[in-house]
Amino acid sequence: MLHHSPNLPCTPKAGCSPHPDTPSHPPGREGEARAAEPGASTRHLALQGTLSWQHPRSSAGGWPRTLEAEMEKDPNYLQDAAKAAARDRLGAEGTEAQLDDFVGAHPDYNEEEEEQKYFRRKRLGIVKNVVAASLAGTLTYGVYLGLLQMQLILHYDETYREVKYSNIQLEDIDRKVLMGINVTPVAALLYTPVLIRFFGTKWAMFLAVGIYALFVSSNYWERYYTLVPSAVAIGVAIVPLWASMGNYIMRMAQKYYEYVNYKEEHVQEQQRPPRGACNTYIIVFQTVFYACFHLSFVCAQMPMLFFLNNYLYQLNHTLHNVKHCGTLSHGTLSGFNTTVLQSLPRSVNLIIVESVLMAAAFLAMLTVLVLCGSAYRPMEEIDLRSIGWGNIFQLPFKHMRDYRLRHLFPLFIYSGFEVLYVCTGFSLNYGVCALGLEKLAYLLMAYGFSASLCSSLALSMLRLRRQIPLLAGAFIHAALLVTLFCWAPEPRLVVQAPLLYTIAVLWGTGSALNKTSVSILLGMLYEDKERQDFIFTIYHWWQALAIFTVYLWSELPMKAKLSIMLATLAVAMGAYLWMEHKLAQHVAYRLPRIPRPRLKMHGYCYLEEDDSDETGSESDGSNDDNERPAESTSRDELPEDENQLG
Repeated sequence: MLHHSPNLPCTPKAGCSPHPDTPSHPPGREGEARAAEPGASTRHLALQGTLSWQHPRSSAGGWPRTLEAEMEKDPNYLQDAAKAAARDRLGAEGTEAQLDDFVGAHPDYNEEEEEQKYFRRKRLGIVKNVVAASLAGTLTYGVYLGLLQMQLILHYDETYREVKYSNIQLEDIDRKVLMGINVTPVAALLYTPVLIRFFGTKWAMFLAVGIYALFVSSNYWERYYTLVPSAVAIGVAIVPLWASMGNYIMRMAQKYYEYVNYKEEHVQEQQRPPRGACNTYIIVFQTVFYACFHLSFVCAQMPMLFFLNNYLYQLNHTLHNVKHCGTLSHGTLSGFNTTVLQSLPRSVNLIIVESVLMAAAFLAMLTVLVLCGSAYRPMEEIDLRSIGWGNIFQLPFKHMRDYRLRHLFPLFIYSGFEVLYVCTGFSLNYGVCALGLEKLAYLLMAYGFSASLCSSLALSMLRLRRQIPLLAGAFIHAALLVTLFCWAPEPRLVVQAPLLYTIAVLWGTGSALNKTSVSILLGMLYEDKERQDFIFTIYHWWQALAIFTVYLWSELPMKAKLSIMLATLAVAMGAYLWMEHKLAQHVAYRLPRIPRPRLKMHGYCYLEEDDSDETGSESDGSNDDNERPAESTSRDELPEDENQLG
């Protein structure tokens, strides 16, 4: 260490301090004033912290006496400097206090109460999603059925065809439109799972609703190149729409369970909940969905009720050549008059009606886009599509090896039979044949209101065994099928209206119990979130096959149609009861293994404990993959890591 020579002046540049015997401040007026002031020592300490040492030991060395010079200029210099230092210190302390108030915990903050409020908002969001999806489905199907019904009635009238479309063969176009709608869904099993996994559940719903809106817009300009392609697009979108809707409602029920039981360990760790834990929410949400969905049959009658009925002939004209109704009829109401319009609607009025329907379809699109939240977390969506597109394509077929699903195939088929039969066979060959075309809207509205109200009967599954609502609906339909098989109403006899409306109401009750119970049953049997889109795809694909069959049998005698439906219902109930018996006996079922997601990682990634990078880990992992079973015989035997996606 260097020692400073006593012969050299001590300056700040010399890196030394004044001599200990030398006072740091020379005596004079400054010292006297400082000694005379009360609290002078405190201000002196404050000043030492803010002023740098600038004067030498003596003025003889030629160094400027800065402090004394300032005091000579301003006698209050030291007092002002002390006040400035105190202000700076108080300002720093105030800033720290403000920062603590802003960043620190609020004294009235209750973490548990805020957590409860957060999950309450999440639960309300789930309810909003369910209601929005249900209303979107109601508007979409109601617009589709209403427009199709109105256009088929208009195109059936030969005067309307000749006057407005004399040279474009509108009857042939209508046949091809119906073919596109009913035949195209046969291939839906090949692309629906891929479509839902590629776009995601919400965006698959949005895309399908948009295709329905496209079908509405094509009717502004009725030509072969507008109507037929849009009808084929509708056929392509039918199964993806309802499969994604069913999957969406199921996911909302599972997410609601998570937000109710957010403190449970398996929820916090995103593990599979206990079996049957979500059943209550599945029952409630599916009931809400079908209560709204069946109102689409009511909404579909609005164009006919407020517009088309003003142009229709009375029943004495339209049913003049009809000889047989009901069980004695053949085909679709043979003998019905080819002119049903007493005056042709103006094109402007048709455009107004179609614009209202287009607005409703657009509203359904906005409802899905704005109000419906995502069905999965972002990482879950990635995991669901990362299992490989080949696996996604194969898994619906592999799931059909499960005996639970195979035993439900006849029930799926009957579900498709009954909904199309009530819209065509019963409403035309029984209702219109006896009451006239002008009463068609009221008959289908009675069916829709009844089905909507009676969907709430599925809530009985909260207390009763799940078989009871389904068997009750099947029993009602069986009794009605036998009644219709034995009854042939008289043409143009209006006094039969109460019996027809009663049958429509009871049929709606059976349909509500059937459809709601089947969807609830699928949700109870297949709770794994990575399987639900496959299951609902299979369900609605079999429904589409049944609708295609009804389209093919349109020219059969009514007794043959009723016999086929009655036999299908009997087989469906027998197969379902046998499935429930096998489940009660704990017979193992086969579920295909869901492959693990293969994520392509870019850049650095953190390894989990079971993904060690130590020597030999790759060989061990490959052996484990080779030793995994190709499929599982029951849910409990599934490999845990195979089913825990996301």
